[in-house]
Amino acid sequence: MAKGILAFAEQRDGKFKKSAYEVVSAGRKLADELKIELIALVIGFGIEGIASELGGFGADKILVADKEILKLYSTEGYSTVLADAIKKCDSAIVLMPATSMGKDLAPAAAAKLESGVATDCIGLDVKDGKIAATRPVYAGKIIIKAGCSKEPFIITLRPNVFPMSQPNPGKKASVEKIDSNLGAESIRAKVKEVIAAAGGKIDLTEAQVIVTGGRGIKSSEGFKVLEELADVLGGVVGASRSAVDAGWRPHSDQVGQTGKVVSPTLYIACGVSGAVQHLAGMSSSKCIVAINKDPDAPIFQLADYGIVGDLFQVVPVLTQEVRKALGK
Repeated sequence: MAKGILAFAEQRDGKFKKSAYEVVSAGRKLADELKIELIALVIGFGIEGIASELGGFGADKILVADKEILKLYSTEGYSTVLADAIKKCDSAIVLMPATSMGKDLAPAAAAKLESGVATDCIGLDVKDGKIAATRPVYAGKIIIKAGCSKEPFIITLRPNVFPMSQPNPGKKASVEKIDSNLGAESIRAKVKEVIAAAGGKIDLTEAQVIVTGGRGIKSSEGFKVLEELADVLGGVVGASRSAVDAGWRPHSDQVGQTGKVVSPTLYIACGVSGAVQHLAGMSSSKCIVAINKDPDAPIFQLADYGIVGDLFQVVPVLTQEVRKALGK
C-alpha cells in the first residue's frame, strides 16, 4: 500500500463546495480503516486562507496549489496539478466529487497517470486492504463493485450520498503550498469569464429538497406552483427531459441520465411519468414522493409515497399544509 489517500476538495470563488467536505469526510473514514494518511488538495487562486478548514473534517495534511493561472477552472491546468500532487504523495487512492468539475477532471488526470477511474460512486468498501467502489451502470439498472489493478485508483463520489462529518475545530492539519511546472503555455484552452445564473439558487446536485416537474406541468407557467412548494421547503425546482425539451425550463434544471444526477433527502416528482432515463438521475434520493394522475405511471414503482391526482390541485394544498406545519 502506498502512502495514503488524496482527497480533492473543490472550491469555487474562494468557497468550498459542500461536496468538498463530503469527499474529505469519506476519505477520513477510509484512512482510518486502512490506517493510512489522508491528504487534501485545494487548487485555485487566493485560497490559502480557506485551506485549513479541511483539517476539521479529518485531513492530516493539506496541499495548496495557489496560482493566478488557476483562478478559473481548466482541464489542462487542474489535471496537471492534480497528477503532480498524486505523484508527489505517492497516493494509492484519489477521491473526488462527481460534480461537473470532478467528472471532467478525474478521467483527464487518470489519462496522465495511465490509471483507472470509477465514476459516480455511491459506496466504498474495504476488504483485505483493497478498495471496492459501488456504482450504478446501465442507467441504474445494475449496481456493481469496481476495483482497480493499478494505483492510483481514482474514484468520484456522488454528491449528497456520503455523509459530511461534523467539523472538529480542535483538529489541525499542516498546510503546505505546492508548485507545479505549469506555465501559461501549458493551458491551450482558456476560460475568459464565468457568468453565474441569476438568482444564486442552490445547485441541484447539492440540494436537500428537489421538486421536479415533468410533461404533466404542461407549460412554463405551470412550474409556478412547484416553485412555491420548493420555496416553502427550502428546496429547488428540477425538470424532466421532456419539460426541458419543450423549453419550459433551462437545461441546468434537468434531472436524469442526460442532465444532473441528484441524491436529495426529499425528491418530489410532479407530473413525471418515470422514464428510465429520469430514474437514473434520481433513484438514490432518500425519500421519493410521486404525484401523478396516471396510477400506472412507472414513477410509483420507485416512490416511497404516491398521490394519484391532478398536481395542480394536489400541490397547492400540499404547499398550504407544509406552510402551516412549518409556521411560515
